[in-house]
Amino acid sequence: MDPSLLAFGWPGEPAIVVSAWRDGAWCTVASHGDLDAPRPWASVTKLATALAAAIDVAEGRAVLDEAIGPPGATLAHLLSHSSGLGLEQTDPVTTPGVKRIYSNCGIDLAAAHLAPHADVATWLHQHVLAPLDMTSTRLAGRASEGLVGSTKDLVALAREWLAPALISTERRDVTVTAYLPELSGVVPGFGRFSPCPWGLGPELCGEKNHWMGEWPPASFGHFGRSGSMVLVNVEEAVALVATSSVEFGPWAHELWPSWTSSVRQFAAAS
Repeated sequence: MDPSLLAFGWPGEPAIVVSAWRDGAWCTVASHGDLDAPRPWASVTKLATALAAAIDVAEGRAVLDEAIGPPGATLAHLLSHSSGLGLEQTDPVTTPGVKRIYSNCGIDLAAAHLAPHADVATWLHQHVLAPLDMTSTRLAGRASEGLVGSTKDLVALAREWLAPALISTERRDVTVTAYLPELSGVVPGFGRFSPCPWGLGPELCGEKNHWMGEWPPASFGHFGRSGSMVLVNVEEAVALVATSSVEFGPWAHELWPSWTSSVRQFAAAS
């Protein structure tokens, strides 16, 4: 991929950064667009919430098998979309651990449980935003989808997942390992997959044929309806971040599988 073609096919005004960890230091392989403009991250927010939860687990303030939510559900169920809760609170509830049901309200419930006095904005700020110097980012809504910030700040979050400083690599690895890996489920916008692997917050690529394109199975990340995405592969030490001025739609469904594949090949060879 020619770096000048990084945004080829994207509508509107995307902002894109390809990062790599090389010889113990970060390098920006390629970038495009306004990296300072604040934009809604939508469901990519879940990566920040998952990181804050991982910090609490690592520091002993939470345990993954703690009972939260519907009868039989735990913190791990909530973070991995396997609690039985539906997308929102008004949706039907099923038995925990039976299927992967993408659940905004499950993530919100986990965050409210972990945040002292249910002050989720302060919890996220103290755990993630301040330590990573994400100064342009704030929570303007729910823990599942409410962060608004610059693409530059989103790069800092992606890099933390690739080469963590706030948690150990062992804790990161637990968080990005499939929880109940046999479960089937739906990735919003891309359809049903069996199995549909998910970690404790991040989505895992696995063998899915979808927005992550030809990234290796252990790759992980998230995308949001705002047209944002984070995609990370630890083995190849690359991270892809994008935000968009155009919301997710048919354009993204058509573009992203081939586009992420091309970017991954370009980054891995750099």
